[in-house]
Amino acid sequence: MTKTKWALDTAHSSVDFSVRHMMIANVKGSFNNFNATIEADPTDLTNATIEFSIETGSVDTRNQDRDGHLVSADFFDVENHPTMNFRATDIEKTDEGEYNVTGDLTLRGVTKPETFVVTFEGQGKDPWGNEKVGFSASGSINRSDYGLVWNAALETGGVLVGDKVKINLQIQAAKAE
Repeated sequence: MTKTKWALDTAHSSVDFSVRHMMIANVKGSFNNFNATIEADPTDLTNATIEFSIETGSVDTRNQDRDGHLVSADFFDVENHPTMNFRATDIEKTDEGEYNVTGDLTLRGVTKPETFVVTFEGQGKDPWGNEKVGFSASGSINRSDYGLVWNAALETGGVLVGDKVKINLQIQAAKAE
């Protein structure tokens, strides 16, 4: 099969994350505004073109004060860095429908290689005859690698916010016209 252009279906996709809080629990959040450029044979992603862009100001942790802090210069610095971007540079098939997708992640003006495990979840037609595909992706990054170093020491030892951020994406896309 040849490469096909796929349009991201944002109503059926999500970008979620979690990070340790107070060294005792995980706090979850998501980004509400994101887009992707996908050109791929969904049954063999090894030569796919994948680019992803997330509006950092669309962070949503269900806590307005925390979201306000996250968009500030202490974290995402949305005023100077309104998006984070990922562009795949290498895709390795690891099993049937499973891939390691490595690419350049740019966050807060810093670009580093990161690898995400991507699973092809399936392909089919919706009730209106539109061809759809689904993928999931997971991985983690160290926020300090990107200059997100704000923290607070805890009286009991340790820090308020963990360095490791777990990332989970659920992606549905429609065959572009």
